[in-house]
Amino acid sequence: MKTKIIQLLTLLMFLIPRFLLAGVSVSHEPQYFFVGTYTNSGSEGIYLFSLDPKSGKLTNHGLAAKSDNPTFMTLSPTGKILLAANEIQDKNNRNMGYIESFAVNNENHHLSFINKVLSGGADPCYVSVNQSEHVLAANYSGGSAALFNMDQSGSLSEFTDLKQHVGSGPVKARQAEPHVHSAYFEPSSNRIFVADLGTDKVAVYLLDERGSKLKNSPFPAIIMPPGSGPRHMAFHPTLKFLYVINEISNTVSVVSLNKDGSYSILETISTLPAGYDKPGNCADIHISNDGRFLYASNRGLNSIAIFSVNPLSGRIVQIGQESTRGEIPRNFTLSPNEDFILVANQNSQNIVSFRRDAVTGKLEYVDQIKSLKPVCLLFCK
Repeated sequence: MKTKIIQLLTLLMFLIPRFLLAGVSVSHEPQYFFVGTYTNSGSEGIYLFSLDPKSGKLTNHGLAAKSDNPTFMTLSPTGKILLAANEIQDKNNRNMGYIESFAVNNENHHLSFINKVLSGGADPCYVSVNQSEHVLAANYSGGSAALFNMDQSGSLSEFTDLKQHVGSGPVKARQAEPHVHSAYFEPSSNRIFVADLGTDKVAVYLLDERGSKLKNSPFPAIIMPPGSGPRHMAFHPTLKFLYVINEISNTVSVVSLNKDGSYSILETISTLPAGYDKPGNCADIHISNDGRFLYASNRGLNSIAIFSVNPLSGRIVQIGQESTRGEIPRNFTLSPNEDFILVANQNSQNIVSFRRDAVTGKLEYVDQIKSLKPVCLLFCK
């Protein structure tokens, strides 16, 4: 009986998307998105592109704002403020970094500079914001996570707290010291998850009541497999699972977020095809809003790995690989209605669009467009 119920639930999970999409009319208005770039090869900062939501064709609308190495971006909950992490070297070639704030023009989607503050460490590579407009930054070379406040105008404060990580990992060429690669607010929670590639840990903090300090958690870290190098994460939209992409080992770890506040790694699965043994490393990870499919980017193989997600256990099974039609796919994103996935290929300097099948999870190549050193894609709200 239990087996039949599970089979019925699985069948419904496949049929419901077809039913829901059958009578939905999709707007043909362009879907605008920002492109963050490295600015050492002719790029001037953040660019504005658009996706045709029917055909999947891409269009370049030019420079949205000048910015130095805006390598990661996020939007405020209202979509009115864009935050960018800037990896910068000073005049003495010392690594440093800033978090910049821009106002988003709702009419033409151009950006107006508001202010910028020191990120608290070298080479910030990630920035995130919660519903209360508290801001986190991950400093890769600095090995730290910083917390900021943002006022109603979008102006950022100096950092109100800084957590400096210590330690190392077994892969000496990559893990001689901490390398904080991302920092996430858990949805509908005061917990914060910080991926540290250098120490093979996902550190966990609690945001205090005033939103100005990072408190120690009763369960302070998820200990990842040695030499894995955790980089980015994705929360399951309805279940208590966290998916961690591990850059060095080319794997995804499925983590159960337990009721008592602890964590359990259920499995760690390769993002590569069976038998593939050439060098490379992972980059980005996203899960569909229905929780049925997980996607991960492979640099070296230059592909998007596609996984199905078990609707009960949260475990994953690799069901395909799609070439990114370019070199070094860094960041990728799902379109607002999730009909498309866009990939930023850093080294081949192109952005590629793929049509996404909501029932099978598979991808089909549609279009590509040139872009100078694209490393981050962010749809407007």
